[in-house]
Amino acid sequence: MRPGINFIGVSVSFYCHDSQGNFLLHKRSEKCRDERGHWDFGGGRVAMGETLEKAVLREVKEEYGVNGTIEKQLPAHSLLRKENRTKTHWLIITFIVKVDSKKVILGVPKKMTELGWFNLNNLPKPLHTGAQYTLKYYGKEFKKYL
Repeated sequence: MRPGINFIGVSVSFYCHDSQGNFLLHKRSEKCRDERGHWDFGGGRVAMGETLEKAVLREVKEEYGVNGTIEKQLPAHSLLRKENRTKTHWLIITFIVKVDSKKVILGVPKKMTELGWFNLNNLPKPLHTGAQYTLKYYGKEFKKYL
């Protein structure tokens, strides 16, 4: 049984910022399950028995090697798309998280080829479809970070 395919997958996503108007993104490697070569902010599945807050902070630590401070939780939304011609359904809960930019590392080199700090008005392309959705529908939540 595969989450997102055989049943609705539950995932947290995070938009890490440095309080200077920059957000951290990574480029997905060829070993990712989907959207290889796309730029993404970060995210991962929620484990059984894990709170959303613990899940997002665990994922930030795993992916970027740094502790974060949750500043805001955005409304949950469904992400419906295709993965290799198979329909997928994920429930995404997004957080805005502050991190210390000097402590960030590439924490999962198998799944990430590079990191970068970007202003939201100048994001790299191609951008992960989940990130595109969040920025399109919740863009006003990010205005204070520009």
